[in-house]
Amino acid sequence: QVQLVESGGGLVQAGGSLRLSCAASGRTFSWYAIGWFRQAPAKEREFVAAIRWSGSDTYYADSVKGRFTISRDNAKNTVTLQMNSLKPEDTAVYYCAARSTVVPGTDPEMYPYWGQGTQVTVSS
Repeated sequence: QVQLVESGGGLVQAGGSLRLSCAASGRTFSWYAIGWFRQAPAKEREFVAAIRWSGSDTYYADSVKGRFTISRDNAKNTVTLQMNSLKPEDTAVYYCAARSTVVPGTDPEMYPYWGQGTQVTVSS
């Protein structure tokens, strides 16, 4: 089992940037594919980005492609989501999640391990 803790959320103006971190503890972190998801009020949780255990492949939702970058440092047990050119529609609680497979996947139901989330608010 792996435990996940997100940090780095906050309030930012449209066009600004934030850097979210997901710190992991427990089982060997490098065995897990990691995904970032978000959930806005009254909306379903949606896929944002994901990265293979090795970091060799990354995946993005169309809505964030070109603006967000996911990366990982297995030596430090962390995954980072760099978010640039933020828009008000990016406002949500952001979660990192883990699953012990090679390919991350975009369906949140595939991920058994979740952090508590961090709030991101983008003002217009």
